[in-house]
Amino acid sequence: MTQKVAVLGTGKIGEALLNGMIRGGWAPADLLVTARRPERAEELRSRYGVTPVTNPEAAKTADTLILTVKPQDMGTLLDELAPHVPGDRLVISGAAGITTASIEDRLATGTPVVRVMTNTPALVDEAMSVISAGSHATADHLAHAEEIFGAVGKTLRVPESQQDACTALSGSGPAYFFYLVEAMTDAGILLGLPRDKAHDLIVQSAIGAATMLRDSGEHPVKLRENVTSPAGTTINAIRELENHGVRAALIAALEAARDRSRELASGKKD
Repeated sequence: MTQKVAVLGTGKIGEALLNGMIRGGWAPADLLVTARRPERAEELRSRYGVTPVTNPEAAKTADTLILTVKPQDMGTLLDELAPHVPGDRLVISGAAGITTASIEDRLATGTPVVRVMTNTPALVDEAMSVISAGSHATADHLAHAEEIFGAVGKTLRVPESQQDACTALSGSGPAYFFYLVEAMTDAGILLGLPRDKAHDLIVQSAIGAATMLRDSGEHPVKLRENVTSPAGTTINAIRELENHGVRAALIAALEAARDRSRELASGKKD
C-alpha cells in the first residue's frame, strides 16, 4: 500500500477511516489529513502519526482524496481544491446527496469520482458503505474505494441512481434504531424496570435479532412468526404496532429522508 491517501475534513467518520486503514496495513506516513482547526490536526498527528496538511497540499500530494465534509461545505471545499487537483487523482466523496456529476463539473476534465455513503457504525467497524462510480471511475477505482471502506465494515456497489434510497435506509438507518431503543427503554421504565436494566435488555435483544437476521438466511417475517405464538404477548404487541400505523410511518420516514437527500443534491439547504 504505497499510495498516499488524504482524508479532508477529518471528523468522526474520517478518523474512523484513518484508524481502520492503519489497522488494515496502511502506513501512517502514507496518510494525510486536513482539519478546520489546527488543534484538531495536531491531535490526529499525535494519535495516529499521520501528516496534517492544507487542502491544496493534499490535492497536490495524495493519490486519493477522501472528502468527508458536510454536504453544505462541499462547494467551498471544491472551490479550494479545483486549481490543484490533477485529472488523474481519485476523488471519493462521502457527502450525502452530492452527485458525482456535480463534483466532476468542478474539477479537471476526466477526474475519476466515486460516491460513498457510509454510516456511523464505522466507529465500531460495523459500517455499511454503499459505493457508486462516477462517469470516469473504473473498476480499479471502485476496488480501491472498497479496500478503504472495507477496513471499517461492509461495502456494497450500487448504481448512483439508488444512492438517495441507500442514504435513507443505511446512511440514516442507525438513527432509526437508536430512536426505537430510546422509545422501548421509556416503555420499560413505564412497565416498572430501572432504566439501566431496560437498556441492557433491549440492546442485547437487538444484537441477537440482528445476528439472527444476518446469519440465518431466514426472511424477517419467518423469524418474527417464530416468536409469535397464538393469543400470546407478541401478537398483542404487533397488533398495537399495526393499529398505530408504525409500518406506514417507517415507510413515510424513509421517503422523507430520500427526498431530503435529493434536495441536498439540488443545492437546497433549508
